[in-house]
Order: sequence, then C-alpha cells, then structure tokens
Amino acid sequence: MRLAAMAALAAALALPAPSAAQAADLNLAVGGAFTAMDPHYHDLSPNHALTQHIFEPLVQTDAQMRPSPGLAVSWEALNDNLWEVKLRRGVTWHDGRPFTADDVVFTYSRIPHVINSPTSMMRYTQVVSRIEVIDDHTIRFHTPTPVPLMPLMLGAFTIISRQHGTGALTSDYNSGRAAVGTGPYRFVSYAPGDRAVFTRNPTWWGPTQPWERVNYRMIPNDSARVAALRAGDVDAIDAVPTRDVAALRRAGNLRIFERPGLRLIYLYVDSNRPVTPFVTDNNGRPFTVNPLADVRVRRALSMAINRVGIARQTMEGFSVPTGQLMPEGALGYDPTIPVPTYDVEGARRLLAEAGYPQGFRISLNGPNDRYVNDTEIVQAIAQMWTRIGVRTEVVTQPASMFFSRGLRDEYSVSLTGWSSSTGEADTSLTVMSATPDPPRGRGSALRPSHYTNPAVDALIDRALATIDTQQREALYQETIRDSIQRDVAVIPLHHQVNIWATKPTLTYSPRLQENTRAMEFSPVTGTVATGGTSGSPPRN
Repeated sequence: MRLAAMAALAAALALPAPSAAQAADLNLAVGGAFTAMDPHYHDLSPNHALTQHIFEPLVQTDAQMRPSPGLAVSWEALNDNLWEVKLRRGVTWHDGRPFTADDVVFTYSRIPHVINSPTSMMRYTQVVSRIEVIDDHTIRFHTPTPVPLMPLMLGAFTIISRQHGTGALTSDYNSGRAAVGTGPYRFVSYAPGDRAVFTRNPTWWGPTQPWERVNYRMIPNDSARVAALRAGDVDAIDAVPTRDVAALRRAGNLRIFERPGLRLIYLYVDSNRPVTPFVTDNNGRPFTVNPLADVRVRRALSMAINRVGIARQTMEGFSVPTGQLMPEGALGYDPTIPVPTYDVEGARRLLAEAGYPQGFRISLNGPNDRYVNDTEIVQAIAQMWTRIGVRTEVVTQPASMFFSRGLRDEYSVSLTGWSSSTGEADTSLTVMSATPDPPRGRGSALRPSHYTNPAVDALIDRALATIDTQQREALYQETIRDSIQRDVAVIPLHHQVNIWATKPTLTYSPRLQENTRAMEFSPVTGTVATGGTSGSPPRN
C-alpha cells in the first residue's frame, strides 16, 4: 500500500499575523509538573508542552491529532519497510545555522542514551533499523517490520541540533546552553519547578506569533493557580479545578474552554511480584503471597469502584467513566466493553473466593498535584475499598516525589494517568499491557505493574505491524479485551475532560492532546460577550 501525506493543513491552522501594536506578553500558569527543558529526558505531557515552544517535531499534529507538516513537508511509504521523508528547506536554528538531515540523524542517535530518563522515548525511535541520508533535505527510514504509525511516531518527539546537542546533558538544556531549537520561541531562562521564559523567534518559518514574550509558570496548587488568574497575575490557566468552574463562569470577566481528551486516569496494580510491599493482613503482617497476583482480587477492587459516582460527585461531570484504555472516537475504542458495574456484594464474593473473606490492608498511593482532583479521587476509592473489607490507607505526594518513588518500584497500587501520543491505542498498550522490555520501549519504569502475558505481547506485536487501519483496530480491541477486561492488568477509571480559563481578551483553541502551549492562544478581536461562557465550545 502506498501512503503519502503532503503539506495542506499548515496554512489553514495558522494564526493571523498581528500588527506590531498588538504584540504583548503572555503569562500562562499550568498545573502539570514539568521536569526538564531537555526535550528527550521524560516522555511526559507537561514536558512536551514546555519544550515544544523551542523545539519542533518532524510531523506536527492538528487539534484532532491528524498528522500535518512540521520540519518535514512530506512523508511517503515507498514499501512496507521503507519511508521517505522530505525536510523543510530554509529552516534555521535559533543561532542561524541551517537545519539539515544530519540533525535528524543525531536526534535518533541521542534518544536511547539520555541519562536517567524516567520514561524513554525509545518506543518511537526503536522502530527504525537504519537511516539513509539521500541529501540535506531527504531521509529514508528503514524498518525491520511494517510501521503503519510512522507519521505519528515522527511527531512524538522533537528534533535537536547536532551542533548544540553533542555531549550535552539534561543540565545543559536546563541552563539554556543547549536549548537552541527551530521553534516559534527562543529560550530566555528556566527555573526547575517554577517557570520558563521564552521570547518570540523572528526568523521562525511559520506564521508570526502574537506574543513577544511568554512567561510559562508552574503553579501545581489548584487554589493558587485560580487565585493567580482572578488577581490578574496570569492571563490563562489550565487544569481548572472542577469545583471552581461554575464560580468562574459566574464571574463575568473570564472565559472557560473545555474539551474531552485522551488522558486515561487509572490504577496500576502490582500484579506479578511474588510479594508486594504495601499489602498486609488485617493485623499488619506481610503476606508471603501477593494477593494482587490473583485476578479475582484485582477484579474485586475494580468492581468496588463507583466510577459513575466519581464522575458525578468528585469530577462534577468533567470525566467520562470507562473500563478500557481509549475514549470513544479514538482508534482502539471498543463499544462492546462496558463501564464496570459497581457491585459491592459481588466484590466481596470475589475476595472470599480468592481466600480473603475478611479482606486485608493496602496503601493506595497517588500524586496530589498532577491530575484533575487526583487527591479526591484517591480518597473516594479508599472509602469504596474499605466497604468491601480492604482497609485502605491513602498516601499522596507532590508529583515530583510520587514519580521518583515509582522509579524505585515502591508501590503496590497507585493512581496515575496516560495520554496516547498518537491518538491510537499503541502507546497505551505498550505501557500498560506489554511485558516490560526497556530496550524495546515496552512497559514503564513509572508504572511497574509487572504484568506479563506472552499471548498479549504477540497481539501487540501484530497490531503495531498491521498497515490496514480496520485490522489494526481489531487487534487493539482484542488486546484490550484480553489484558484489561479479562486480566485487569490495570484498572481504568475515566477519561478527563480538560478545562482552561482565560482573561476575556484571549481566545484558546483546545487540542485533543491537552498540552497547554502559547501557540494555541491568541488575542480576541472585536467585542467579547460577558458572563464567562463565551469561550466554551460544546462538549464532544
């Protein structure tokens, strides 16, 4: 099959160039904890949103996650195992050097060797066995097997320059020494855990950006982030707490934007270690056998969660309960998989069948500043589990501490989230359902469920090598039914509805990926309606 994609969407998606009089600063506050200016350090949504101001991928995605030209203007499958990519001419790095194919080759060579990467981007690069440079603006990617998602994988990470990246560590990007990209903004400063400052790149190949300077702040505390918007300290915020949406709408001087996204909120469960650290009997004595290794126990924990209640009360309607990995409309969604039924008595029966009629004790971990209402969700689940005899202790921490402990494999059950970087079920399955295999980019050090099933691995391999979209989706669905619905490799809870709030002088174009970037904000022209709801697109 011949597949090709040519430049078509860039002009349609471009913002109108503002006049010099419109140039202004943009002050953003985000809730997600970004961890580095190094674009390859951590496959984490807040990091991507941050670093994409400076660095760019070969393939962009539009608001619906459809591929569109970036540093590449076209890509074409010459055969099942060979892709040819044409690079954009006339692009320069922020230091004035020309962007060439050699920078792409260097990027691919660097990604597998990023030191201390919590979640590597190798899953996107390891599909390429050899890179053939035809000329400075033409590359051919050879793959050992068919890679139908190559265009989306080309958009899952950004390109760095060989000139500034050679020998550079993550600290060199954080300091700005290596933070030289091709993107719409240039590096000014970066303070870990606090903020980054960018200035407009006047030589960017794309449409002129309306913001002369972008102040990109991290305010993980929900109340503080909302207060900063109300006080006028920032122009826009993301991850608006659901409890504040109604009040912000009533304020009359703010705009609310919302959109259902790809992010799945779920529990990963230590399902395969012989002994797990934070599960004991009711007297506090460690088990000699891990109860979570029994699928009946995992299924009981899932049945004991009232997802509809969490959506209605905790999330105040801003979530979609689910029993699978992908939201409706995404490739891999299976309409035959229902939201798990809330069944307290059924959960108790399963625990008794598994040999735990009196239940046990467990610690439920989670971040307290990463996902919408994460602390409240964990607390609600703990109460529900206690009702079936699983006495649950809640342990929440700031995201930086929470994820670092995950790297050390210290949890038995933990709340976390994942958003597919392709819009399909591929990365979700390789993170949650595949046997951990770091050299292949399988599994995740941050979500060590230890789940393994060779039959599921074989299905994933087949899906990732299947060109036909309908056949690939059928394999995704079969894999999700086997690993998630049957084996309960993880416990899905809901898909988030993402919410932003801005001053009335701004408009925002929400994206399926949820990433908050200056490039999606623009100044309002003309009269703005009051009431705080004029910016709210309909839910879809």
